[in-house]
Amino acid sequence: MHPIIECAADLRGALKDVASVEPAFMATEDKQAALVALTEVRSQLDALSARLLAASDDVGELHGLRDAAAWLAVETRTTRRETRRELALGRALDQHSSIAAALMSGELRTEQARVIAEAVDALPAEVDSDTRDRAESVLLELSHRHDARDLKQIGKRILDAVAPEMGESHEADALEKEEARAAAGVELTLHDDGEGRCHGRFTVPSHVGAMLKRHLLALANPARHTEAELRDESGEWKSLRRRLGEAFMEYVERYPVKATPQTAGVSATVVVTMTLEQLLAAQATAMLDDGSRMSAGQARRLACEAGIIPVVLGSTSQPLDIGRAARLYTKAQRVALGLRDGGCTARGCETSASGCHAHHDDPWSRGGLTDLANGRLLCPRHHRLAHDSHYAMTVHADNTVTYVLRT
Repeated sequence: MHPIIECAADLRGALKDVASVEPAFMATEDKQAALVALTEVRSQLDALSARLLAASDDVGELHGLRDAAAWLAVETRTTRRETRRELALGRALDQHSSIAAALMSGELRTEQARVIAEAVDALPAEVDSDTRDRAESVLLELSHRHDARDLKQIGKRILDAVAPEMGESHEADALEKEEARAAAGVELTLHDDGEGRCHGRFTVPSHVGAMLKRHLLALANPARHTEAELRDESGEWKSLRRRLGEAFMEYVERYPVKATPQTAGVSATVVVTMTLEQLLAAQATAMLDDGSRMSAGQARRLACEAGIIPVVLGSTSQPLDIGRAARLYTKAQRVALGLRDGGCTARGCETSASGCHAHHDDPWSRGGLTDLANGRLLCPRHHRLAHDSHYAMTVHADNTVTYVLRT
């Protein structure tokens, strides 16, 4: 039997022997040692498997396939993406013996091996073999202190360490190419599932993603929210993904109307159509200009903050009034509201003024004015409740408000 097949058989047997062992009962020190040892063994196994796959072109030929990765994907029910990554690693290890040796010894992690090989292979063609070897050696040494993510960034500037005279020009060239690829690959897709949810996916340059993430993290900052806002419907703490999703909603809904782009002389606004009865009713729906629907309460809430145009229809479905884009409170008015209210005016809420929306007590959609006497600060959660027909909001003499679920 071939030694590699014997190795696989031994590994299966050893794993079978410990399959029934419960790790929870291990001592803390044993868990630590086992986790490190298994990670090193996984690296060694990845190296052996990748090298074997790279040497198995004959398997692909036998089955009439381009390479062994395609056969392995079908045979093992693995995605082709995974097997092709493994094949690429195996071929890289064939070209970089030092990286292969480090991975086979368990000193190097698989992702570290990938990024080091990619960094060396990405060096300009005019870089000589001695410089490439030095770059590889430096990155392998740094792998003892840095993970794959750090090594990828270091690899982009490795010439600064091994060939400073070439480093800066190479980095500038690499960045220009990277930025050009990023700009050419920008895309965004949105899909409404017909059940009140919109799904999307986008690809943007890294700096744009970093800016968006910074904005959303600021909006999702727990310091801006009460404990009730940070818990979900079951009382559990909301995940960061949920809080970022809610922050994105706030980001879009509160985008300044004056900053929206112009199309044929009209700002990019959302037209909400409803009858006068629907506008005033506690239980009603409204239709957007794209054919989708929302509750009248949601439309009234958006009228306080977002750029919408309410189109009120009479009983004959004729427009009675096409209002201007919903008037937002000015910056000066927001400052005045902040000084007066101090933060969310809902009793018991500690959200600061910077985390609040400006709400119209007498809704703008019903003719209410955008002035200080008609305005108050409410955090996003209490602002939603103010427009939720299931709740009754009471304004008290001290300008605070409370909510009671209608029965």
